[in-house]
Amino acid sequence: MEKVVWGSSGTRAKIMGSLVSILGALVVVLYKGPIVLSTSSTQPSLTVDSPMASTSQMNWIVGGSLLAIEFLLVPIWYIIQTKIMKQYPAEFIVVFLYNLSGTLISAPVCLLLEANLSAWKINPDITLIAIIYSGFFCTGLSSLVHTWGLHLKGPMYISIFKPLSIAIAAALSVIFLGDALYFGTVVGAVILSFGFYAVVWGKAKEEELSEDLDIRPPSSSTNPLLQSYKVKDNEEITYNDS
Repeated sequence: MEKVVWGSSGTRAKIMGSLVSILGALVVVLYKGPIVLSTSSTQPSLTVDSPMASTSQMNWIVGGSLLAIEFLLVPIWYIIQTKIMKQYPAEFIVVFLYNLSGTLISAPVCLLLEANLSAWKINPDITLIAIIYSGFFCTGLSSLVHTWGLHLKGPMYISIFKPLSIAIAAALSVIFLGDALYFGTVVGAVILSFGFYAVVWGKAKEEELSEDLDIRPPSSSTNPLLQSYKVKDNEEITYNDS
């Protein structure tokens, strides 16, 4: 688990890096600015028949609130999972039980919210490919990598990749989807990079200091014993002389 030592440069670097990363993520999401790079393909516009245009304002508020709650609970889950991995370091079994529990909890809820059985029909097309890809990579492999990283580095190292993933998703949307690259995305990505580097540097600094303390001999514990031994000998010599 993480340790907070206010006088340590590694702790200060991790705290400042985390704040800078959050600031960079907010810049990417909230500020666009002028277009830096644009493709020839036309950007899709929201029309009256668009599903996004027909979505009510209340649904956007509920969805945003649920996402905010999720990202507040994810760090707590990382801390709990790190403690679990210390007691039971078996990544595959922990991920299997985690996904099994999620399935058992979400399946009855989904059946109650969607009672129409025809909606559960899966056609052998791109829908099936998307479900298999999401189940294998986004849920199974992603959970396994997260659990392995929590066991190896701790929750702080894994959580810092969350803001960085926003900049990565923006870059991939420009490359593969042909979206426009905005000035705010570039500035936010640069800020995110500095924050990410600061956290990684602080983490490495703390690990280096911890290794030095483990290698260094415990001189402080032996010196009082030697001093007391010398004092005892001097007392015995003085007593014999008298």
